[in-house]
Amino acid sequence: MHVTIINDSSDANAAGRQLTRAGVLIKEASLAFVGVPAFSDLAAAGNLVDALDAAMGESAAIIVNVAPRHTPQARKQKNGTPFCYFFVGGTLVISTMEGFTLSLVKKVGALRESTIHLLDVEQVAQDLNAKGKLTAVEAAWVSNTQFRSYEFAPRLAARLLEGYEPPSHSLSADDVPDAPLAVWWIDNFGNLKTTALPEDIDFTPGAEIETALGTLRCYEQLAHVPPGELACVVGSSGYGELRFVEIVAQGERAAALLDGHIGQVLRNR
Repeated sequence: MHVTIINDSSDANAAGRQLTRAGVLIKEASLAFVGVPAFSDLAAAGNLVDALDAAMGESAAIIVNVAPRHTPQARKQKNGTPFCYFFVGGTLVISTMEGFTLSLVKKVGALRESTIHLLDVEQVAQDLNAKGKLTAVEAAWVSNTQFRSYEFAPRLAARLLEGYEPPSHSLSADDVPDAPLAVWWIDNFGNLKTTALPEDIDFTPGAEIETALGTLRCYEQLAHVPPGELACVVGSSGYGELRFVEIVAQGERAAALLDGHIGQVLRNR
């Protein structure tokens, strides 16, 4: 069993605690941690797609939490934005429902045959207590903790993988908002990974396209981009046969040339 954690609580202390808790609760699990910037639902969205692609539908778990408590949606909840879970093939996903976190999973069609189960943390904790899986003290702590990635999500993952069916409310992909055409990640080479699929921008090798970042020529491969030129290529990130467009600069950092940042709009729909 492999477990990937995608979280904006990503300093060494927070990451170490989450990895240790998940490793103890989910027996014989290999673990990976992907830290994203604070409150960055688009970064979480893209990394979730990549983690699902890497899992190939096999038995695995992905735990995602980007859950600001200062947004209007979150402030309507008792203790932050709600969690949900769903399966893509044999891969379990537990995620917060904030913003665009699930929007790219929807875009690449991974939710097409999935039912999203919306959860109430307190209700699930009480149910686990009633079933003898949590003590009353643990259930109260899980319900009220500010660190749900540590106290709630790994416990839920372990139980779901054992076959537990928590109380939930069913949603579909239609309940997930569409993602904007924007940057979701900047890799260590300074390439800008975008939420655009080739058809979103009429990507054709050799063609020039107009974007909010300027006019960019499309190339079939990064190797074909002339030195120093800003350009579009179809990158490695995505799901199945669907891959996202990247903005690159041969031999340079596109992010530095464009003052790039996560959330930067590529094109208005």
